[in-house]
Formats: sequence, structure tokens, C-alpha cells
Amino acid sequence: MRQLTKTDANLSNAKIQGWKVIKRVIPYLWPAGNTNVKVRVVAAMVALFASQIIAVLTPQFFSQAVDVMAPEGATAATYLGLGAVGLTLAYGMSRLLSVGFQQLRDVIFTRVGQRALRQLALETFTHIHRLSMRYHITRKTGGLSRIIERGVKGVEFLLRFLLFSVGPLILQLLMIAAVLFFSFDVWYLVVVAVTIGLYVWFTFAVTEWRVKIRKEMNDQDTDANQKAIDSLLNFETVKYFGAEKWEADRYDGAMRQYAEAAVKTNYTLAFLNFGQSLIITCGLVGVMVMAAIGVENGTLTVGDFLCW
Repeated sequence: MRQLTKTDANLSNAKIQGWKVIKRVIPYLWPAGNTNVKVRVVAAMVALFASQIIAVLTPQFFSQAVDVMAPEGATAATYLGLGAVGLTLAYGMSRLLSVGFQQLRDVIFTRVGQRALRQLALETFTHIHRLSMRYHITRKTGGLSRIIERGVKGVEFLLRFLLFSVGPLILQLLMIAAVLFFSFDVWYLVVVAVTIGLYVWFTFAVTEWRVKIRKEMNDQDTDANQKAIDSLLNFETVKYFGAEKWEADRYDGAMRQYAEAAVKTNYTLAFLNFGQSLIITCGLVGVMVMAAIGVENGTLTVGDFLCW
């Protein structure tokens, strides 16, 4: 019972530390007194929202193009020439614009991310130089360098996740929900909502489990890099005592533990990807079956079915 309580407390502290990290990096997105960075962030968000809106509307053009190409009556040729071609061109243009706005977003935001990376690297470098002489005498250069590299490179990813994933994803889900509610039936919205809920729950549950395994892999990677770099830095001492074999065995042992942790990480990643794919596929098949029944009943068109 004590062990479980201790584990729960560690997980709770890890979540709290995670929020502290997020609060720590948010100022890099909106630095006080730096108008250029703020303008770039706003422009990147505008490009992102534009790409999201176009991505939601793109299937509608495809659906209408398919419906127009199979009309009834004598005006079929006219509809085919004017409607289908125009809607197909609109569909292609919307896909192009969606990708274009996404790339424009990355181009605009690149300087913001690189500025944050450089600033954090400088702060870390300066902080290390402020540490005591005792720390530097007992340093572990290899492990420290790997930790700095991993931490600094992770900041840009975290900034992109905060800016381009959370808010825009919610916006896109709301727009898709509106399209499903007004263009189809409420049950389509229910199936999609349940699918997304299961997807989010499964992703968070498995990710919380994988964090421990990933941390173990990172620790073993740091340990192996530490042994390699420190051994090379003390090459004269190792050579003087003829300890090459002993150093090689230490390094091989660290790499063996890293390899085992990496195997677990890859296995759990495969499980996560397959589970996510299974949930999405089941939800997609469910709405497609409902759409197929709607086409047979005459409540939906072939274009409505194909837009899924």
C-alpha cells in the first residue's frame, strides 16, 4: 500500500512538473517587448486557421463534384461541363491551399522556434558556468551534454505542440461537428464524438505508461554517452592503467541496457499506433456503413458517402 501511495505521489508530482515546464516555455511564444515575435506568432496562427477551415471544406467540394457528375435529366451535359469541372478544380485548389497554408505557417514560425531554442541554450550554458567548482570537478560531461541537447531540442517541439496542436485541434473538431450536425444526422456526430473520446482516452492512458519506459531509455542513453565521452576525455589515464577492456565492458553494459529499453519503447509505440489505428478504423467503418444505408434509403447521395 505504501508503495502504491508513493507511486501515485510520483505520478502526481510528474504531472505538476509537466505543467511547470509548459508555464516556463510559454513566454518564449509571447516575449515582452518583442513585437516581431508576436507578429510572427499571430501570422502563423492565421495561416493555421486558414488551413484548418479549408481542410474542413475540401471534402464538400469533392462530394458535390461527384453528385454533379451523375445527374438525371437532359441537362446532364451542361452540369457535367460547368458544375463538375468547376467543383473538381475547386477541390484541387482547396487541397493545394490547405497544404500551402500549413507550409506558410511553418515558414513563419521557424524563426520563433529557433529563437527560443537559441535563448534556452544560452540560458542553460550560462547557468552551468555559474555552478560551483566542486560540481565541475565531479562533472559527468557525457551525460550532461546529452541532457542539454535533449532538453533544448525538445523546447521547439513543445512550442509547436502548444501553438499548433491543442487550440487548432479543438477548432477543427468544432467545425467538423457543425458540418456533421447540419449536413448529415446527429448520429454521425455521436459516432465521431465517441470515436474521438476513445482515441483521446487510449492515447493518454498508453502515453502515461510509455513515459516511464521512455524515461528509462533516456536515462540509459545518457549513461552510455556519459561513459563514452568521459572515457575518451581521460584517454591518457585509461591508457596508462591498461583499462581499455574494462572501459569497453562498462560501455557495452550501458549500451545493452539502452538497447533493452529501446526495444520496450518500440514495442509500446507499435501497440499505441495499432490501437489508435484500430479505433479510427472502427469509427470510420461505422459512419461509412451508416452513410451506405443512407444512400440506399435515398437520404444521402453518393457524393456524401465518398466524402468520408
